Amino acid sequence: MAKEQGRKLVASNRKARHDYLIEDTFEAGLVLTGTEVKSLRAGRASLIDGFASEYDGEIWLENVYIPEYSQGTWTNHAARRRRKLLLNKDEIHKLIIKTREAGHTIVPLSLYFKDGRAKVEIALAKGKKQYDKRHALRERQDNREAQRAMSHRTER
Repeated sequence: MAKEQGRKLVASNRKARHDYLIEDTFEAGLVLTGTEVKSLRAGRASLIDGFASEYDGEIWLENVYIPEYSQGTWTNHAARRRRKLLLNKDEIHKLIIKTREAGHTIVPLSLYFKDGRAKVEIALAKGKKQYDKRHALRERQDNREAQRAMSHRTER
């Protein structure tokens, strides 16, 4: 049987890019149980309200929803359990120092399989104020209108 190649997206957190200013991103492995992996391979997960925090010098992913495996038995996992992230020591140290600063947090951006292994892309982020969100939305709408106007001009 050939080994799985490439990247297969399972879930993404589009709202995180709206709510936070992304400063740095990291790719981390996940410590999962067998039924969690099977549930992810079925393409079911949600990163909404997920975040990462530090416990005993390790980074843990919390509040990420991976539903119970439908064919699972009593060995099924809890849907919102705390999951350990696999990062190297320098990355963990950098994240711990940055999250101690005011307004910084770690949010998951996407959950995917890379060469058959479950990975999560996490970001060191700073929360946006409401006026920043409105400004970004207005800027995106202005760019869209400008592109639309340019395309109409070239069609004529």
